[in-house]
Amino acid sequence: MEFDLENSLTSLEEHQSDTVPNLFASESDHMPSRNFLHCLKTSGFYVSFRQEAISLILQAQYSCNYDAFIPYLAVNYMDRFISKQEIPQGKPWILRLVVISCLSLAAKMKNAHFSVSDFQGEEAGFIFDTQTINRMELLILDALNWRMRSITPFSFVHFFISVLELKDPSSSQPLKDRATEIIFKAQNEIKFLEFKPSIVAASALLVASNELLPLQFPLFKCSISSCAFVNKEKLLSCFNTVQEMVEMEWYDSMLDTMSCTRTPLSVLDTQCTKSESETTSTTSINNGSTVPEIKRRRLNGHSSK
Repeated sequence: MEFDLENSLTSLEEHQSDTVPNLFASESDHMPSRNFLHCLKTSGFYVSFRQEAISLILQAQYSCNYDAFIPYLAVNYMDRFISKQEIPQGKPWILRLVVISCLSLAAKMKNAHFSVSDFQGEEAGFIFDTQTINRMELLILDALNWRMRSITPFSFVHFFISVLELKDPSSSQPLKDRATEIIFKAQNEIKFLEFKPSIVAASALLVASNELLPLQFPLFKCSISSCAFVNKEKLLSCFNTVQEMVEMEWYDSMLDTMSCTRTPLSVLDTQCTKSESETTSTTSINNGSTVPEIKRRRLNGHSSK
């Protein structure tokens, strides 16, 4: 049966309230080891390894037209594996073998076609036989204790949307879609590895609600913060980290657009306009403005530049 990342423990039909405590109780078992973040902060090798691996996995998504959840699951396996298995340096072929094996396992979990030949050729530099890939898959499975039905932020989206008690049920899908975009982007950022999947999901939904339903944001914030399963301090930290990521994404997009039409005069105008906008733009509850977070809302109820 195909693995559904939104229902890690059960099928959608069997999704009952008693599975929710199990999700929260088990999520730590599906995270990288605790010392992995410290290792990433102190070792340039692992940072480079992870960045290059994610790049190869995303290339595979576009070249093979994979469902977006396959590379997401592959990165989850890769993070958990390299956090528990020491990777020898000076052997670049290991990176490609790990990537191929993680993609193969993720494709199997999603019942998707996977062809090793799509990732091997003269341009790849390395060619692995089926036996070598199978051995690496077994090594990964062993490191993950065969926990392949990963509990990810997607596992908690359904629950947190139900916690929000939306006035208009039709708004749940746009919220879910925007939160999904945020969760996909967050996986590429090292700083999110310190947060539990449930905290990332809750933060993504709060940021999405701040963008799409700003008038209801205070109520949503209160509902999620009051959830017995949620650590408020971690939620605050993760929410602000997500806000910063989304903010930077918006600025990058704006700069890309401006660069297409930039002239000497427009450069000067941009500096003036930016200065003015920083003092006037806000994500306000009172007027319902949804200007991207030039001025960010924080969970304590105040906005800060």
